[in-house]
Amino acid sequence: MKPISIRDILLYEDEHLLIFNKPPFVSSLDERQGTAASILSIARQYCPTVQLCHRLDKETSGILVAAKDPETYREVSIEFEKRRVRKIYHAVVGGIHRFEEMEVDLPIGPAKDALMRIDFKTGKDAFTILKSLQFFRHFTLVGCFPVTGRTHQIRVHLASQNAPIVNDPAYGGEPPYLHDIKRKYSFGKFEESQPMIKRFALHARSIQFTIFKKEFSFEAPYPKDFDVLLKLLEKYDS
Repeated sequence: MKPISIRDILLYEDEHLLIFNKPPFVSSLDERQGTAASILSIARQYCPTVQLCHRLDKETSGILVAAKDPETYREVSIEFEKRRVRKIYHAVVGGIHRFEEMEVDLPIGPAKDALMRIDFKTGKDAFTILKSLQFFRHFTLVGCFPVTGRTHQIRVHLASQNAPIVNDPAYGGEPPYLHDIKRKYSFGKFEESQPMIKRFALHARSIQFTIFKKEFSFEAPYPKDFDVLLKLLEKYDS
C-alpha cells in the first residue's frame, strides 16, 4: 500500500475539526506492534494537537471525526456519550433481507479471540436500526444506524439476523465470488478465484452532530473496493 497523505483522506477542515474518509486496512490509532501509519499519526503530522473523537475497525472504511483542540474534543465526546451523534453505515450482506427500520436491541459482550457475541447475562446494551437500501439476487445493501457504539456492534447485530456482512468470516460472512453470479464465467489458464472484495464490506457512510450550536453533516464516498463490489453486483446480480 502506498503511503497515505493528509490530502488523500481529508474531507473537511475548519478551525476546530478535521473530517477524514478512512481507507480500509489502515488503523485509526497507532498499533502496539508494527510501524504502519495510522490515521492518528498521519493527522498529527499535519496538526500536532489533534485527537480522534471515535475509531473504526481497521478493515472498515469511512467517516472519522477528529478535534484540533481539547474543547472541541470534549464537545464531540459529549455528543457521542449522550447518543446524539447520528452515524449511518452501509454494509453488503449475504442473502435477501427486507429490513424496514428494523430495531435490533440485543446486548453484546466479549467472546474468544477478541470477538464479540450476543450476551444476555453480562453483555452491555446495544441498539441498531437496519434499513435495506438495494436488493440484488444474492445480496442486499443495508443501511445501519448504531444508536449505541459497542465493539463490532453492526457486524454482530447483522449476523444475529442471519445477514452477516460478506467476507466477514469471524461472524459467518462468506466471501463473494464473481464466478458465482456471472453467467458463463470462465477462469483464465493461471487464474485463481478471488473474492470481489478482500475485506468485510462495511463503510461508515455519513455522520451528523451539533457542537457550539452549529450542526455538521458529512458523507464519505465509497472507497474503490466497495464501489467496485456494488458495480459488479449491479451488473451481474441484479
